[in-house]
Formats: sequence, structure tokens, C-alpha cells
Amino acid sequence: MEVAGGRQLASKWLKTNTLKINPYLSKHIPNSRLFNEANLRIMISRYGMVVIKPIRGAGGIGLIKIEKKGKEYKLTHRSSKRSYSSFAGLMSAIKACKLKRSYMIQRGINLATIAGRPIDYRVKFVKLNGLWTIRAMVGRLAKPGLFVTNLCRGGTQMSAAQGIRRSLSSRMVAKKKREMRQLTNVATGLLESHYPGIGQLGYDYGIDRNGHIWILEVNTRPQ
Repeated sequence: MEVAGGRQLASKWLKTNTLKINPYLSKHIPNSRLFNEANLRIMISRYGMVVIKPIRGAGGIGLIKIEKKGKEYKLTHRSSKRSYSSFAGLMSAIKACKLKRSYMIQRGINLATIAGRPIDYRVKFVKLNGLWTIRAMVGRLAKPGLFVTNLCRGGTQMSAAQGIRRSLSSRMVAKKKREMRQLTNVATGLLESHYPGIGQLGYDYGIDRNGHIWILEVNTRPQ
């Protein structure tokens, strides 16, 4: 059985903008902008919570969550949480995180939780002998105190069904798994048409507290 390693496509910005071309997929993609001071101000004003992430990177490394509550800005980086009373103070703190690479700002999603811990889902899609097939669909529960769910950051893996049942409800399990499969098929067709040669994809899905599914990220070198 041949598993294609396939083409690598590191840029999250490129993949996000390709997927937004499709009207069906675009409803499931959080609004994003390239990171700069003006864009951050706009995104925080619009959404109240955003995530700053490296355009190239994996494993949840370098992610920063920003929340605005009243006149206060809250910054979460790794397990560190700090508050700032001004936007200028927030920007100084972000710069102190030493963002050396190019970053993007993504609308923050209030993910469904289990015991207050956010959960998301990884769907691993692999091309086997010319046919795409789902190799895994699992839930990833964040370590207490963290907002990233990556297993290398202490996240806990469980079946997707268990995650959906415990964070939402039993009656949503079949529907949400079906939606994730459909989104995966449509997105992969679009990505493959633009970037021939990809052979494996890891989709990171978030389900918010209202049950809406979001495509948080797509990796061409899924761990």
C-alpha cells in the first residue's frame, strides 16, 4: 500500500486564502489578517478575542491569545497570562514575545469545552494508491490552564465522538462527524486543484459553543 508523502505547503496564509475562494468553505474559516498594529487594533475591536499565530509553524508554538474585556487587554502566551490597561502596553508586550517570523491574526473562536478546557479536532486525510481516505479523526483536549490543544503541549487525545458528546451533546455526534468529513473532502479537492502533488493533510477543526464548525488550520505535514 503506497502512502504519498506529497508536496509541502507551509504557509497558513496561502492555504487560508485558497479555501476562502469557495463560498461553502468560507463560512467555516475564521476571518484573518496579516499581523501589524493597525490590523490588530481592527480585529480586537471587531471580535474581542483574537489569536496571533506564525504563518509557518506547527505544534502550537508561538501562538498568542489576546482578549479585550472592558478597557483591559489580556495576553496569553504559553502558560503566562498578563493584563494591560492600554493598547500601547499590549503592543510592547507582544514585541517582547520576540515575533521573529511573519505572523497572522485570526478571529478567536470560543470553542466548546470539557470541564472548562477547550477541545478541537484533528482529521488526518491521506492519499493511498491514488484515493484520499481518512486515517484518523480525534479530539484534542487542552491541558488545564492552556488554550492550545496540541498533544506536544500536554493535550489529551480522545475519540472525536467522545469529544463531541462530552463538550456538546450525544445527539450531535453523527452530524458533526459527517460535517467534518464533508468539509475535508471539499477543501482537499480545492487545495489539490491549486497545489498538485499534496499527499497528506491534517485538518484542525474547532466546534464553537453553538455547534458551528471552524477550519482553524490545514497542515501538509501532519504530526
